[in-house]
Amino acid sequence: MNALSWIQRSSTTFRARVLMWIVVAAVVAIIPLSATTYSNSQLSLVVSFAVAILGLNLVTGYAGQVSLGHSAFLGLGAYSAAIATAAGWPAPAAFAMACLVSGAVGLLVGLPALRLGGHSLAMVTLALPVVAVPLAKRLTSLTGGSTGISATPLHAPAWTGLAPDQWSFYVLAALAAFMFFLAGNLTRGRLGRALSLIRVNETVAASVGVPVYAYKVQAFVCAALFGGVAGFMYVCAIGFMSPESLNLLIGLNLLIAMVVGGMRSLLGSLIGGAFYVFLPELVSYAGTTRSGVINIATGICVLLVIFLSRGGAASIVSRIWKRIHPKV
Repeated sequence: MNALSWIQRSSTTFRARVLMWIVVAAVVAIIPLSATTYSNSQLSLVVSFAVAILGLNLVTGYAGQVSLGHSAFLGLGAYSAAIATAAGWPAPAAFAMACLVSGAVGLLVGLPALRLGGHSLAMVTLALPVVAVPLAKRLTSLTGGSTGISATPLHAPAWTGLAPDQWSFYVLAALAAFMFFLAGNLTRGRLGRALSLIRVNETVAASVGVPVYAYKVQAFVCAALFGGVAGFMYVCAIGFMSPESLNLLIGLNLLIAMVVGGMRSLLGSLIGGAFYVFLPELVSYAGTTRSGVINIATGICVLLVIFLSRGGAASIVSRIWKRIHPKV
């Protein structure tokens, strides 16, 4: 391939990608204007859980460290934001508080757990939601106890003419886009390369001078921070937080959604968020909302991914895209 043909191909690829993102942005901007309040709330939850799964992907997908109780960090962020807004704090301050609390707890948990090695991180993160749920129920003055706590919703500026649900979705979608951009830079940079080597073989990584422990702690703290951001987004989307949202089952379902969407994939995290939110909706259309049916449907999806594509749904989408646009 000569230089001219390479430049032409690169130019075509760039234009196609720019066009694709323009179309995506236009769709994201138009849909909330014609959707119902409930639909906008569901879309807000999709981008919220996508950010949570994105953080989980950093520590489990890229670093290969199993985190089973990621719902604890999402819950910490959500509770921090809800408590802050209930106290009259503005949304940016509540966002900062959610990140600070989740990141600090992630650091306190990650430092000793990752030092022990083996399955210590999985065991410790498994215990987090188990401890967090009864603790949230006991701290009534802060969390509202078993009944939960309401959060002040995001209010649209008067000049926008938007309803609260529309404004919330636009703000949360923009925040999610920034978090995906940040994650993309992290995974393509030095941290991502180091984590990939650590995931494959920690001994080899250490032998070539990679500070394994430090990078694993960085990945876990980043995952906790992403969980805190997702918690802020979650409480903005539904305006309420209760101890049940800290449940261990939510953490396990986030892990399943990551596998179904695609590990080590930004697109997979977004697909995982949609899977997490919309699978129960699809099951309800079949005339049942029983948890057993939802669990069966989830298991079938996991088996399909295992047998059809180890890279998850994102891998299938990528293969289809390359067949349609081989030069993009």
